[in-house]
Amino acid sequence: MTGIMGDCMANGSFSERVTEWMRGRNGADELGNAVVAVAVVLVILNLFVRQPVLGVIALIPACYACWRMSSTNVARRRAENRAFVQQAGPFARWLRSPLASLDETRSYKHLTCPSCQQRMRVPRGKGRMRVTCPNCHKKFETKS
Repeated sequence: MTGIMGDCMANGSFSERVTEWMRGRNGADELGNAVVAVAVVLVILNLFVRQPVLGVIALIPACYACWRMSSTNVARRRAENRAFVQQAGPFARWLRSPLASLDETRSYKHLTCPSCQQRMRVPRGKGRMRVTCPNCHKKFETKS
C-alpha cells in the first residue's frame, strides 16, 4: 500500500500509532464528554432548523473537545474537569457513563436518610421496606 495508511500499517497498526500519540495527553473525561454531547445536540438541532450558522457553531464545541483530549497539559485539564464535576453535582455520575446510569435508575430507587442526609439505594419493585442507614443506623420505612 502507498500513502499515509500504508505507512501506518508498515510501522505498526493504526490503533497502536494512535495509542502512542495519545500517551501523555489528557484523553476523554467528563467535561469533554459533556462538550461533545452539546456538539451532537447542536448538529441534531441543525438537521431540523437547517441554518448554516448553527452548523458552524456546532463545530466550536467539537473542536474544543478534540483540543482537550489531545492537550499535553494534563494537570490543567484535570483541574478543569474536577471543577466541572463539582459544579455538575448529581449529573456527574450520568456524565461518566450514561447507559450504566440509566440501567441503575431502572433497577434501583435512590433515597436520602432523613436523619443524616446520607444517599443510599434500594432495589425497585419490592414494596414497602424497612431501611437502615449505613451511616447513622437510623431505621425508616420507604416504598421501593
